[in-house]
Amino acid sequence: MTDPVSPNSDFNDSPSPENTDTPTEAVRRSSLARGLSSTAVFGAGDLAETPIHYGAPLREQRVLVEKDGLVDLAHLRVLRLSGPDRLTWLNSITTQKIDSLAPGVSTETLVLDPNGRIEGWLKLIDDGEALWAISDLNTDATLDFLRKMVFMMRVEIEDLSDDYQCFGAITALSETLPVTRTWSDPWPHIGSGSASYAQIDIGHGVAGTDHPGLETPFVIGIVKRSDLQGLSANSFDMAGFDAWEALRIAAWRPGRNEIDHKALVGELDLLRTAVHLAKGCYRGQEAVARVHNLGQPPRRLTFVHLDGSGHIAPDPGTEVLAEVRGSERSVGTLTSVTVHWELGPIGLAVVKRNLAPESQLSFEIGDGERVIGAQETIVVPMRDHERVLPERNRDVDARSQNR
Repeated sequence: MTDPVSPNSDFNDSPSPENTDTPTEAVRRSSLARGLSSTAVFGAGDLAETPIHYGAPLREQRVLVEKDGLVDLAHLRVLRLSGPDRLTWLNSITTQKIDSLAPGVSTETLVLDPNGRIEGWLKLIDDGEALWAISDLNTDATLDFLRKMVFMMRVEIEDLSDDYQCFGAITALSETLPVTRTWSDPWPHIGSGSASYAQIDIGHGVAGTDHPGLETPFVIGIVKRSDLQGLSANSFDMAGFDAWEALRIAAWRPGRNEIDHKALVGELDLLRTAVHLAKGCYRGQEAVARVHNLGQPPRRLTFVHLDGSGHIAPDPGTEVLAEVRGSERSVGTLTSVTVHWELGPIGLAVVKRNLAPESQLSFEIGDGERVIGAQETIVVPMRDHERVLPERNRDVDARSQNR
């Protein structure tokens, strides 16, 4: 069981129990000279260079929201894709429509396996000459896949994680931070050609006005490490990664914690920002289309309000228990846990789709003790299939155009 203030210290860059990074990669990143130094408490694993908190996680959440706070996201990897074919090439192998991405516009895209399961996740911003990508999920495996798919395309792929690092903020980054590129999170807006699986706005083309993600527009800045020399953390209102995660969870924003070896885009409501449903083929596209048009995702993301009376929270990865047909059974996994400065103990869980939204949840924390939780529905248990589908992208799908 874990003090709920710091639930993130053992997470790594992989949804599986084993980190996909090689020992060499882990040593390389942990030995990097960091431009901003402080007395922060650091994490473990691939978060060893990331400040988890600065001694007051709840106050740091308020700093992020109210005082233009800054979060050191040193664990994020920075990639750059250059060459005249970079947009059309990446468009053909990942989930988002990127071939017409305008410079300065932020988006995200997923790498899927042939069965539609999520393997990689890239946050993208193009500057007119190169496409910058931020990654913290299976980065090495994603890089390997991308490099194998270049073939004769005019694309060059660089891992610039030694030379650049990322910082996060809400709404805008500090003007005194020497930012090279800024990625603005499209969450929770529903992109053109995309769809929402969330109960709060399903059936609409825009995010519901009460969607909590609208309250916290996340931004991530890519900064050259050499430009940080001479800067001090004391020059900024710093907040730790725990504070960043708390706001993410409260925004219903899925992250790498929610992705395991069988995660599908529909289960996490990721179609709204990371998938275009009519852009042409890519690996895993058939599985995505089949669930969207004919079926239902087998699991669903739900928001959990936890009983905080015991001052102890269950660990991420704890089984979700609920009464099903008269007996208590495992119905999913608690993926993220935090204490929010306004909402108290909260979390995200991935549960079986047919679990009743009103079902009370419980979580074992050891020694026979349990924490009780209540659901707030994110992904709807049963979704009507789209009656009007987005038009095909005829630039890449020329089937039956003369009919």
